[in-house]
Amino acid sequence: MAASTTTSPMSIRLDVNVRKRLNGIATVQKRSSHALALEAIEQYITQTEAVLKWNQEAVLAWKDYQATGLHATHDELDDWLATWGTPDERPMPSSHN
Repeated sequence: MAASTTTSPMSIRLDVNVRKRLNGIATVQKRSSHALALEAIEQYITQTEAVLKWNQEAVLAWKDYQATGLHATHDELDDWLATWGTPDERPMPSSHN
């Protein structure tokens, strides 16, 4: 069988207790420890990428606020969010100085 061009081998060392715990979960779920480790790594990467993106967007928003002074107050946003999913849902408040 030819090696896949979409995967790359990687070796990691696990603490003995971590490995035992992983094997225990794998046994209960009737899955391989390899599949569980792969899933955990993929989830970690997805979550970390989302956090990094959120942080980057927050920095950009802060820089935009510093440059323009445009904002909505906490009370304006709180009042708007309280209407989400209701028949009286309001439009997002506009930014102002």
